[in-house]
Amino acid sequence: MQWVEINKSALVSNLQQFRRLVGKERKLLAVVKANAYGHGICQVSKIVLKAGVDWLGVNSVEEGLLLRRQGVECPILILGYTPLNRLEEAVSKNLHLTVYNFETLDKLAQVCQQLQQPAYLHLKVETGTFRQGIQQEDLLSFIEKAESYPPLILEGISSHFANIEDTTDHSYAQQQLKNFIRILRFLDNNKINIPLKHIACSAATILFPETYFDLVRIGIGMYGLWPSRETYLSSLLQNKNLLQLKPVLSWKTRVAQIKRVPKDAFVGYGCTYRTTRLTDLAVLPVGYYDGYKRHLSNSSHVLIKGQRALLRGRVAMNFITVDITDIPGVELEDEAVLIGHSGKEAITADYLAQLMGTISYEVVTSIGYHIPRLVV
Repeated sequence: MQWVEINKSALVSNLQQFRRLVGKERKLLAVVKANAYGHGICQVSKIVLKAGVDWLGVNSVEEGLLLRRQGVECPILILGYTPLNRLEEAVSKNLHLTVYNFETLDKLAQVCQQLQQPAYLHLKVETGTFRQGIQQEDLLSFIEKAESYPPLILEGISSHFANIEDTTDHSYAQQQLKNFIRILRFLDNNKINIPLKHIACSAATILFPETYFDLVRIGIGMYGLWPSRETYLSSLLQNKNLLQLKPVLSWKTRVAQIKRVPKDAFVGYGCTYRTTRLTDLAVLPVGYYDGYKRHLSNSSHVLIKGQRALLRGRVAMNFITVDITDIPGVELEDEAVLIGHSGKEAITADYLAQLMGTISYEVVTSIGYHIPRLVV
Protein backbone atom coordinates (compact mmCIF):
# COMPACT_ATOMS: atom_id res chain seq x y z
CA MET A 1 0.00 0.00 0.00
CA GLN A 2 3.00 2.30 -0.31
CA TRP A 3 5.79 2.62 -2.83
CA VAL A 4 8.64 4.87 -3.96
CA GLU A 5 8.86 6.04 -7.56
CA ILE A 6 12.27 6.75 -9.09
CA ASN A 7 12.15 9.17 -12.01
CA LYS A 8 14.70 7.82 -14.46
CA SER A 9 14.78 10.87 -16.73
CA ALA A 10 15.34 13.21 -13.76
CA LEU A 11 18.21 11.07 -12.51
CA VAL A 12 19.87 10.98 -15.91
CA SER A 13 19.37 14.74 -16.38
CA ASN A 14 21.02 15.50 -13.04
CA LEU A 15 23.98 13.28 -13.87
CA GLN A 16 24.44 14.83 -17.29
CA GLN A 17 24.65 18.27 -15.71
CA PHE A 18 27.39 17.14 -13.33
CA ARG A 19 29.22 15.45 -16.19
CA ARG A 20 29.22 18.72 -18.12
CA LEU A 21 30.67 20.46 -15.06
CA VAL A 22 33.56 18.07 -14.50
CA GLY A 23 34.29 17.17 -18.13
CA LYS A 24 34.86 13.85 -19.80
CA GLU A 25 38.49 13.53 -18.76
CA ARG A 26 37.67 12.99 -15.07
CA LYS A 27 36.13 9.91 -13.52
CA LEU A 28 32.63 10.30 -12.13
CA LEU A 29 31.69 8.28 -9.04
CA ALA A 30 28.00 7.96 -8.17
CA VAL A 31 27.51 7.57 -4.42
CA VAL A 32 24.83 4.91 -3.92
CA LYS A 33 25.45 4.19 -0.24
CA ALA A 34 22.57 4.03 2.26
CA ASN A 35 20.32 2.37 -0.34
CA ALA A 36 21.18 5.13 -2.81
CA TYR A 37 20.14 7.80 -0.32
CA GLY A 38 16.86 5.93 0.08
CA HIS A 39 16.23 5.74 -3.66
CA GLY A 40 17.03 2.04 -4.16
CA ILE A 41 20.65 0.97 -4.63
CA CYS A 42 20.05 -1.66 -7.31
CA GLN A 43 17.62 0.41 -9.37
CA VAL A 44 19.73 3.58 -9.22
CA SER A 45 23.03 1.81 -9.93
CA LYS A 46 21.75 0.26 -13.14
CA ILE A 47 20.42 3.60 -14.38
CA VAL A 48 23.54 5.64 -13.63
CA LEU A 49 25.89 3.08 -15.12
CA LYS A 50 23.97 3.21 -18.39
CA ALA A 51 24.11 7.02 -18.11
CA GLY A 52 27.90 6.92 -18.12
CA VAL A 53 29.25 7.02 -14.56
CA ASP A 54 32.60 5.30 -14.11
CA TRP A 55 32.51 4.22 -10.46
CA LEU A 56 29.99 3.46 -7.73
CA GLY A 57 30.53 4.38 -4.09
CA VAL A 58 29.03 2.31 -1.26
CA ASN A 59 29.37 2.42 2.51
CA SER A 60 29.87 -1.24 3.35
CA VAL A 61 30.91 -4.68 2.19
CA GLU A 62 27.25 -5.73 2.27
CA GLU A 63 26.28 -3.03 -0.23
CA GLY A 64 29.19 -3.89 -2.51
CA LEU A 65 28.39 -7.60 -2.46
CA LEU A 66 24.73 -6.87 -3.21
CA LEU A 67 25.73 -4.98 -6.36
CA ARG A 68 28.11 -7.74 -7.43
CA ARG A 69 25.28 -10.27 -7.05
CA GLN A 70 23.21 -8.02 -9.31
CA GLY A 71 25.86 -8.37 -12.01
CA VAL A 72 27.46 -4.93 -11.54
CA GLU A 73 31.05 -5.18 -12.83
CA CYS A 74 32.28 -1.57 -12.65
CA PRO A 75 34.78 -0.40 -9.98
CA ILE A 76 33.02 -0.17 -6.60
CA LEU A 77 34.67 1.81 -3.81
CA ILE A 78 33.73 1.08 -0.20
CA LEU A 79 33.73 4.53 1.40
CA GLY A 80 33.09 3.32 4.95
CA TYR A 81 34.99 0.98 7.27
CA THR A 82 35.56 -2.61 6.27
CA PRO A 83 35.94 -4.92 9.31
CA LEU A 84 39.04 -7.08 9.32
CA ASN A 85 36.94 -10.25 9.16
CA ARG A 86 35.19 -9.05 5.98
CA LEU A 87 38.30 -8.12 4.01
CA GLU A 88 38.53 -11.51 2.33
CA GLU A 89 34.98 -11.18 0.97
CA ALA A 90 35.70 -7.68 -0.27
CA VAL A 91 38.93 -8.57 -2.05
CA SER A 92 37.49 -11.75 -3.55
CA LYS A 93 34.75 -9.69 -5.23
CA ASN A 94 37.18 -6.98 -6.35
CA LEU A 95 35.72 -4.29 -4.12
CA HIS A 96 38.07 -1.32 -3.78
CA LEU A 97 38.77 -0.28 -0.19
CA THR A 98 39.10 2.99 1.72
CA VAL A 99 41.94 2.45 4.21
CA TYR A 100 43.57 4.34 7.09
CA ASN A 101 44.44 1.71 9.73
CA PHE A 102 47.80 -0.11 9.87
CA GLU A 103 45.96 -3.23 11.05
CA THR A 104 43.98 -3.27 7.81
CA LEU A 105 47.20 -3.42 5.79
CA ASP A 106 48.52 -6.39 7.77
CA LYS A 107 45.28 -8.31 7.40
CA LEU A 108 45.00 -7.48 3.69
CA ALA A 109 48.49 -8.82 3.08
CA GLN A 110 47.39 -12.18 4.50
CA VAL A 111 44.13 -12.14 2.54
CA CYS A 112 45.81 -11.33 -0.76
CA GLN A 113 48.33 -14.10 -0.25
CA GLN A 114 45.55 -16.59 0.43
CA LEU A 115 43.47 -15.48 -2.55
CA GLN A 116 46.42 -14.92 -4.86
CA GLN A 117 44.99 -11.61 -6.03
CA PRO A 118 45.68 -7.93 -5.36
CA ALA A 119 43.70 -5.43 -3.30
CA TYR A 120 43.05 -1.91 -4.59
CA LEU A 121 43.27 0.74 -1.88
CA HIS A 122 42.21 4.35 -1.52
CA LEU A 123 44.09 6.02 1.30
CA LYS A 124 41.90 8.48 3.20
CA VAL A 125 43.89 11.37 4.68
CA GLU A 126 42.93 13.73 7.47
CA THR A 127 42.45 17.34 6.36
CA GLY A 128 40.17 18.69 9.09
CA THR A 129 37.00 16.63 9.40
CA PHE A 130 38.57 14.42 12.09
CA ARG A 131 36.48 11.40 11.25
CA GLN A 132 37.94 8.74 8.97
CA GLY A 133 41.49 9.46 7.86
CA ILE A 134 45.16 9.05 8.65
CA GLN A 135 47.18 11.91 10.11
CA GLN A 136 49.87 13.44 7.93
CA GLU A 137 52.65 12.55 10.39
CA ASP A 138 51.77 8.86 9.91
CA LEU A 139 51.32 9.08 6.17
CA LEU A 140 54.78 8.18 4.95
CA SER A 141 55.14 5.15 7.21
CA PHE A 142 51.64 4.00 6.22
CA ILE A 143 52.47 4.19 2.53
CA GLU A 144 55.83 2.50 3.05
CA LYS A 145 54.10 -0.34 4.85
CA ALA A 146 51.49 -0.68 2.08
CA GLU A 147 54.24 -0.74 -0.55
CA SER A 148 56.10 -3.41 1.37
CA TYR A 149 53.22 -5.75 0.54
CA PRO A 150 53.29 -6.08 -3.29
CA PRO A 151 49.67 -7.30 -3.61
CA LEU A 152 48.44 -4.02 -2.08
CA ILE A 153 47.98 -1.41 -4.78
CA LEU A 154 47.58 2.23 -3.72
CA GLU A 155 45.11 3.28 -6.36
CA GLY A 156 43.62 6.42 -4.81
CA ILE A 157 43.98 9.09 -2.15
CA SER A 158 40.99 11.00 -0.81
CA SER A 159 39.59 13.29 1.85
CA HIS A 160 36.23 14.79 2.76
CA PHE A 161 34.98 18.30 3.51
CA ALA A 162 33.55 19.09 6.95
CA ASN A 163 31.91 22.46 6.40
CA ILE A 164 31.25 23.10 2.76
CA GLU A 165 27.44 22.79 2.86
CA ASP A 166 26.42 24.52 6.08
CA THR A 167 27.70 28.00 5.34
CA THR A 168 28.35 30.61 2.68
CA ASP A 169 31.74 31.26 4.30
CA HIS A 170 33.94 28.62 2.73
CA SER A 171 37.19 29.55 4.46
CA TYR A 172 37.31 26.25 6.37
CA ALA A 173 36.70 24.25 3.21
CA GLN A 174 39.41 26.23 1.44
CA GLN A 175 41.79 25.43 4.28
CA GLN A 176 40.97 21.74 3.97
CA LEU A 177 41.64 21.93 0.25
CA LYS A 178 45.01 23.56 0.96
CA ASN A 179 45.77 20.76 3.43
CA PHE A 180 44.93 18.17 0.78
CA ILE A 181 47.10 19.88 -1.82
CA ARG A 182 49.95 20.13 0.70
CA ILE A 183 49.70 16.37 1.30
CA LEU A 184 49.77 15.71 -2.45
CA ARG A 185 52.89 17.87 -2.80
CA PHE A 186 54.47 16.05 0.12
CA LEU A 187 53.89 12.75 -1.67
CA ASP A 188 55.20 14.14 -4.93
CA ASN A 189 58.37 15.36 -3.19
CA ASN A 190 58.83 11.83 -1.87
CA LYS A 191 58.41 10.36 -5.37
CA ILE A 192 55.12 8.71 -4.45
CA ASN A 193 52.51 8.66 -7.21
CA ILE A 194 48.93 7.69 -6.41
CA PRO A 195 46.84 7.78 -9.60
CA LEU A 196 43.35 8.79 -8.41
CA LYS A 197 43.09 11.89 -6.24
CA HIS A 198 39.61 12.88 -5.03
CA ILE A 199 37.99 15.20 -2.50
CA ALA A 200 35.00 16.72 -4.34
CA CYS A 201 31.45 16.02 -3.12
CA SER A 202 28.28 17.45 -4.68
CA ALA A 203 28.64 20.89 -3.06
CA ALA A 204 32.33 21.14 -3.94
CA THR A 205 31.59 20.10 -7.51
CA ILE A 206 28.96 22.81 -7.85
CA LEU A 207 31.04 25.58 -6.27
CA PHE A 208 34.76 24.88 -6.70
CA PRO A 209 36.24 23.42 -9.92
CA GLU A 210 39.67 23.40 -8.24
CA THR A 211 38.49 20.42 -6.17
CA TYR A 212 37.91 18.10 -9.13
CA PHE A 213 41.35 16.42 -9.43
CA ASP A 214 41.03 12.94 -11.03
CA LEU A 215 37.70 11.69 -9.71
CA VAL A 216 34.56 13.42 -8.48
CA ARG A 217 32.07 11.88 -6.02
CA ILE A 218 28.45 12.91 -6.62
CA GLY A 219 25.92 12.10 -3.91
CA ILE A 220 22.90 14.20 -2.91
CA GLY A 221 22.99 16.38 -6.04
CA MET A 222 22.59 13.35 -8.29
CA TYR A 223 19.22 12.72 -6.64
CA GLY A 224 18.02 16.22 -7.51
CA LEU A 225 18.39 17.67 -4.02
CA TRP A 226 20.62 20.66 -3.30
CA PRO A 227 23.19 19.89 -0.59
CA SER A 228 21.82 22.86 1.37
CA ARG A 229 20.20 26.26 0.99
CA GLU A 230 23.65 27.73 1.62
CA THR A 231 25.06 25.84 -1.37
CA TYR A 232 22.24 27.16 -3.53
CA LEU A 233 22.84 30.71 -2.28
CA SER A 234 26.60 30.42 -2.74
CA SER A 235 26.02 29.35 -6.32
CA LEU A 236 23.86 32.41 -6.86
CA LEU A 237 26.41 34.72 -5.24
CA GLN A 238 29.13 33.34 -7.51
CA ASN A 239 26.98 34.18 -10.54
CA LYS A 240 27.14 30.60 -11.69
CA ASN A 241 24.74 29.05 -14.16
CA LEU A 242 22.46 27.31 -11.70
CA LEU A 243 22.06 23.61 -12.11
CA GLN A 244 18.49 22.63 -12.88
CA LEU A 245 18.33 19.74 -10.44
CA LYS A 246 15.19 17.63 -10.58
CA PRO A 247 14.10 15.58 -7.55
CA VAL A 248 14.22 11.91 -8.45
CA LEU A 249 12.13 10.40 -5.66
CA SER A 250 8.39 10.37 -4.98
CA TRP A 251 6.87 8.50 -2.03
CA LYS A 252 3.24 7.44 -2.24
CA THR A 253 0.58 5.44 -0.45
CA ARG A 254 -3.18 4.88 -0.65
CA VAL A 255 -6.16 5.78 1.50
CA ALA A 256 -6.95 2.84 3.79
CA GLN A 257 -10.12 4.24 5.39
CA ILE A 258 -12.35 7.30 5.30
CA LYS A 259 -14.35 8.33 8.33
CA ARG A 260 -16.40 11.28 9.54
CA VAL A 261 -15.89 12.34 13.15
CA PRO A 262 -17.80 14.94 15.18
CA LYS A 263 -16.59 18.26 16.52
CA ASP A 264 -14.44 17.97 19.67
CA ALA A 265 -13.27 14.44 18.80
CA PHE A 266 -9.71 13.48 19.75
CA VAL A 267 -7.57 12.00 16.96
CA GLY A 268 -4.77 9.52 17.51
CA TYR A 269 -2.45 8.57 20.34
CA GLY A 270 -2.13 11.00 23.23
CA CYS A 271 -5.21 12.95 22.14
CA THR A 272 -2.89 15.62 20.74
CA TYR A 273 -5.42 16.90 18.20
CA ARG A 274 -9.04 17.82 18.82
CA THR A 275 -11.39 18.57 15.94
CA THR A 276 -13.01 22.00 15.79
CA ARG A 277 -15.80 21.00 13.39
CA LEU A 278 -17.42 18.00 11.77
CA THR A 279 -14.34 16.49 10.12
CA ASP A 280 -13.60 13.98 7.37
CA LEU A 281 -10.44 12.00 7.95
CA ALA A 282 -8.40 9.70 5.72
CA VAL A 283 -6.31 6.99 7.33
CA LEU A 284 -3.05 6.25 5.49
CA PRO A 285 -1.03 3.05 6.08
CA VAL A 286 2.37 4.66 6.69
CA GLY A 287 4.17 5.45 9.93
CA TYR A 288 7.50 5.87 11.65
CA TYR A 289 8.38 2.22 10.99
CA ASP A 290 8.43 3.17 7.31
CA GLY A 291 10.53 6.27 7.90
CA TYR A 292 7.74 8.83 8.17
CA LYS A 293 9.08 10.48 11.30
CA ARG A 294 7.09 11.09 14.48
CA HIS A 295 8.43 14.68 14.44
CA LEU A 296 5.89 15.37 11.66
CA SER A 297 2.92 14.85 13.98
CA ASN A 298 0.27 17.58 13.64
CA SER A 299 2.45 19.59 11.24
CA SER A 300 3.02 18.05 7.81
CA HIS A 301 0.79 17.70 4.76
CA VAL A 302 0.18 15.00 2.18
CA LEU A 303 -1.29 15.53 -1.27
CA ILE A 304 -4.61 13.97 -2.28
CA LYS A 305 -6.28 14.89 -5.56
CA GLY A 306 -3.82 17.74 -6.01
CA GLN A 307 -4.67 19.35 -2.68
CA ARG A 308 -2.95 19.56 0.68
CA ALA A 309 -4.33 17.47 3.50
CA LEU A 310 -3.00 18.38 6.95
CA LEU A 311 -1.82 15.61 9.24
CA ARG A 312 -3.99 15.37 12.36
CA GLY A 313 -2.68 13.71 15.50
CA ARG A 314 0.51 11.79 16.06
CA VAL A 315 2.42 9.72 13.54
CA ALA A 316 1.98 6.14 14.73
CA MET A 317 4.11 3.11 13.94
CA ASN A 318 2.05 2.12 10.88
CA PHE A 319 -0.59 4.84 10.36
CA ILE A 320 -1.17 8.54 9.97
CA THR A 321 -4.46 10.41 9.72
CA VAL A 322 -5.05 13.46 7.51
CA ASP A 323 -7.88 15.98 7.24
CA ILE A 324 -9.77 15.74 3.92
CA THR A 325 -12.83 17.78 4.95
CA ASP A 326 -12.18 20.35 2.22
CA ILE A 327 -11.14 17.87 -0.47
CA PRO A 328 -14.27 16.59 -2.20
CA GLY A 329 -14.57 13.17 -3.77
CA VAL A 330 -11.86 11.28 -1.90
CA GLU A 331 -12.44 7.53 -2.13
CA LEU A 332 -10.95 4.40 -0.63
CA GLU A 333 -7.50 3.59 -2.09
CA ASP A 334 -7.07 6.97 -3.73
CA GLU A 335 -3.40 7.90 -4.10
CA ALA A 336 -1.79 10.02 -1.38
CA VAL A 337 1.59 11.66 -2.04
CA LEU A 338 3.98 11.88 0.92
CA ILE A 339 6.85 13.31 -1.14
CA GLY A 340 6.37 14.47 -4.71
CA HIS A 341 3.88 16.28 -6.93
CA SER A 342 0.13 16.12 -7.36
CA GLY A 343 -1.54 18.65 -9.61
CA LYS A 344 0.11 22.02 -9.00
CA GLU A 345 1.14 21.15 -5.44
CA ALA A 346 4.39 19.62 -4.21
CA ILE A 347 5.69 18.16 -0.97
CA THR A 348 9.49 18.17 -1.01
CA ALA A 349 12.06 16.41 1.10
CA ASP A 350 13.38 19.85 2.04
CA TYR A 351 9.93 20.86 3.32
CA LEU A 352 9.69 17.80 5.55
CA ALA A 353 13.27 18.36 6.70
CA GLN A 354 12.43 21.90 7.80
CA LEU A 355 9.46 20.63 9.83
CA MET A 356 11.69 18.04 11.47
CA GLY A 357 14.63 20.36 12.10
CA THR A 358 16.97 18.24 10.00
CA ILE A 359 18.26 17.91 6.41
CA SER A 360 16.84 16.33 3.29
CA TYR A 361 19.50 13.58 3.46
CA GLU A 362 17.88 12.19 6.62
CA VAL A 363 14.38 12.39 5.16
CA VAL A 364 15.11 10.31 2.06
CA THR A 365 17.56 7.85 3.60
CA SER A 366 15.03 7.08 6.36
CA ILE A 367 12.46 5.71 3.91
CA GLY A 368 12.17 2.01 4.74
CA TYR A 369 14.23 -0.50 2.79
CA HIS A 370 11.18 -2.76 2.69
CA ILE A 371 9.17 -0.31 0.57
CA PRO A 372 9.25 -1.15 -3.18
CA ARG A 373 11.23 1.17 -5.45
CA LEU A 374 9.67 1.47 -8.90
CA VAL A 375 11.48 3.05 -11.84
CA VAL A 376 9.17 5.31 -13.83
